[in-house]
Amino acid sequence: MTLVFDEDKQKRRLGDLLHKEEEDLVQLLSGKYGVDYVNLQGVTTNADALRLIDETTARAAQAAAYALIDKKVKVAARNPQDEKVVAVLETLKTKGYAPELYITSTQGLEKAWKTYKDLSFAYESKAGSLEVSSEEITAIIDKAKNMPAVIDILKATMAAKKSYRVSRILETMVAGALAVDASDIHLEPEETFIRLRYRLDGVLQELITFDAETYGLLLSRIKLISGMKLNIKKDSQDGRFSIKLAIGEIEVRVSILPGAYNESVVMRILNPKTISVPLEELGINPKLLAILLKEMDRPDGMILTTGPTGSGKTTTLYAFLKKIHTPEVKIITIEDPIEYHLPGIVQTQVNDKGYTFLEGLRAAVRQDPDIIMVGEIRDNETADIAINSALTGHLVFSTLHTNDAAGTFPRLIDLGVNSKVITSALRVAMAQRLARRLCKFCKKEIILEGDSQQAIETVVNDIEDKALVPKDRSKMWGPAGCEKCNMTGYKGRIGIYEAVMTNEKIEDAVERNPSEREIWAAAKGQGLLTMKQDGILKILQGVTSLAELERVIALTD
Repeated sequence: MTLVFDEDKQKRRLGDLLHKEEEDLVQLLSGKYGVDYVNLQGVTTNADALRLIDETTARAAQAAAYALIDKKVKVAARNPQDEKVVAVLETLKTKGYAPELYITSTQGLEKAWKTYKDLSFAYESKAGSLEVSSEEITAIIDKAKNMPAVIDILKATMAAKKSYRVSRILETMVAGALAVDASDIHLEPEETFIRLRYRLDGVLQELITFDAETYGLLLSRIKLISGMKLNIKKDSQDGRFSIKLAIGEIEVRVSILPGAYNESVVMRILNPKTISVPLEELGINPKLLAILLKEMDRPDGMILTTGPTGSGKTTTLYAFLKKIHTPEVKIITIEDPIEYHLPGIVQTQVNDKGYTFLEGLRAAVRQDPDIIMVGEIRDNETADIAINSALTGHLVFSTLHTNDAAGTFPRLIDLGVNSKVITSALRVAMAQRLARRLCKFCKKEIILEGDSQQAIETVVNDIEDKALVPKDRSKMWGPAGCEKCNMTGYKGRIGIYEAVMTNEKIEDAVERNPSEREIWAAAKGQGLLTMKQDGILKILQGVTSLAELERVIALTD
């Protein structure tokens, strides 16, 4: 019989003996110190308890918080009399916790500390709330200076997914989007992988692809915190959650749509800093801005802004409200949904259970407001009440879905509004789009010539107020790309605006049930820019590029 010496087995036995000896010794010491003993090897460490002491402090004090019930927190330490442990306990007390001290072994602490790598940034998993540690989120934002850095962080998080909870992946995606000022996060399943894209300045940018298994877990996490049903996979769902940061609360609106391979997700980030643009910085031409300020100074009338989804209408209306808000006036908004909370203003949100724009507007009028904002005029009754409110001593702001400013008048007639009262109530009809701004750090000068010069001169020649046209029209600017703009050549966006004012010619045209072309003909002589003309002037000023303007609006009829 041959005896085989198993070295690995003997090492394991020796290790087990040493561990047992240490546990036995700690048990003896517990009597000496008068502190109860706990063997953390057989205890599940509570993540919410563990995060009460950051990892660096815990390791320095040779301690770990491992259990939490209400405000009672159990803390295990190698040496209960160590002054660092005493300091940790005092810190917990100042935060309102009641710490209970236990003695444990080094091996027990090592086992507890391993849980740190599983910690998510999230303090809560309840539906609708994702409270994020500002220290952790700030660390990601500091690292994610540009898109390549965000991609590297996402790849590293995905590569270490076995070490992280899936919530870490979600929060890294959201933190990356906040770092580069993305407005939306798109998760799009393909047959064998999932694509992640951010919308930056209105344009989608692809970041990474990852596996379907991870996406399944991520999808459940998104549904959970957004208040959606986990078992529904063949219907669309909408939800939202909030991220609580030191700088304030950021809302995330979530839309889920069933697809060919799996459900796709779009998360819209409603960052308050993107909406807090002063009226003067929206890009409105000074001549139109002066008209708008004059009309907003009136006690009644209506200003409408039109444009497709994502054209910046809400930002414009909020800028109006902030410009004219004072303690002396009462402002009520009816929105779907409330995207940003404005201090000092009464905001009400419509829902799908009977509280519509119509009901909201009816109720708002009874609240004795001076100014009313209706998120959108969708039907005849809402249009009628909004128009009548503008005729009876209220200043009304709202939006409408039309292609241009002139289309506002035919659209209101289509909704059944009496043509005779439209022009009495409506002061200014606006339309807008958003174009990307050229990056001021890397934009390059281009000599105007050929087709580009001809296209620009054709539009410039139609501008009525020649005082708005720059004398030097020999050059424009184009995108180059640098780290500050994520190599896109663009950074931020600016509004492209047009407007039609109500005057006698417009009144005459509206009575004849006009087309958009007839409204534009009647607006001749007002001296206001069309969107095409406003965009061309911004090209000549170096604000945006010709290619970007052509992406946003058609330059040829």
